[in-house]
Amino acid sequence: MRTELCETLGIEYPIVGFTPSEHVAAAISKAGGLGVLGCVRFNDAAELDAVLDWMDANTGGRPYGVDIVMPAKIPTEGTQVDIEKLIPEEHKAFVERTLRELGVPELPRNVEERAGVLGWLHSVARSHVEVALKHPIKLIANALGSPPVDVIEQAHSHGVPVAALAGKAEHAARHVANGVDFIVAQGYEAGGHTGEIGSMVLLPEIVDAIDAPVLAAGGIGSGRQAAAALALGASGVWMGSTWLATREYLETMPSSAAMQSALIDATSSDTVRTRIYTGKPARLLKTRWTEAWEIPEAPKPLPMPLQNILVSHAHNRLHEANDPQLVSMPAGQIIGRIKEIRPVADIMTELVEGYEQALARLDKTRG
Repeated sequence: MRTELCETLGIEYPIVGFTPSEHVAAAISKAGGLGVLGCVRFNDAAELDAVLDWMDANTGGRPYGVDIVMPAKIPTEGTQVDIEKLIPEEHKAFVERTLRELGVPELPRNVEERAGVLGWLHSVARSHVEVALKHPIKLIANALGSPPVDVIEQAHSHGVPVAALAGKAEHAARHVANGVDFIVAQGYEAGGHTGEIGSMVLLPEIVDAIDAPVLAAGGIGSGRQAAAALALGASGVWMGSTWLATREYLETMPSSAAMQSALIDATSSDTVRTRIYTGKPARLLKTRWTEAWEIPEAPKPLPMPLQNILVSHAHNRLHEANDPQLVSMPAGQIIGRIKEIRPVADIMTELVEGYEQALARLDKTRG
């Protein structure tokens, strides 16, 4: 299981694993893939710097990358207090009423409330880039398309390639024209921010439209699915939801047992694409919380970054409630394959073995 991407990134297998957990990212890199740490959870650049110090010391010298979030349209800037003033009272009242109706308890006094995510403000994302480039990263990816050209040039000046997610072929072409090195073709099935075209259609469209390596994302959780992606022209795969159900994830997020339980119980039908998480369309695990936003009386989600600031307190309470039916978590349709919590290394081994088995099976179809 080897492509030119392996040579470019210095990895053993063309498997890129996106995760908000540094423990998972490090384990993916040590197992031969490229762990990519999501930076959006770090409102403070110094906190990210400390975590990347940990990554440097715990990846065994293997390469890793980071993922930032810089929307093409520059969102409202400011502190959380400033931005909260822009949120309509109607929306605040709906969130409070919904939490009460769902029976979500108040936060315990001994639990520190985590602020709403500001990582998709350009100023914060730029601070993430500045910090990351002080470390031996091998890739900067942007979850919302092409970063500004000056950010791409900044990365290139440090010898770091840039990847951008795309949900349409024309978006991918625009990203490449801006100087992006890799395209992550993210199909409709994927978790988090995603478009409207399924991976089986999107991937070959993007491969045919650009002259740059393409990573396949969305609906990939097995070696045979990875083999299908490479057959369609991908240079590698980009996986996210699979790593949520790992033992290493709990090392970073020890109170995520309810989320993992919800993933194990979920089928591929138990996700929903909605704007309630960030203000942009994102696929989430379907729960009582997401269903509450689908009633006729629910207000329309606010634009980024207002929506996440609106629901940040709710996310803290939902997380501490430790109820699988109240989880608020981005997840792709591939979660239907998750049946148990496993070590990252076991998943990587199964991916490679499954890929080899798929090729052997296809080999038998030759006339």
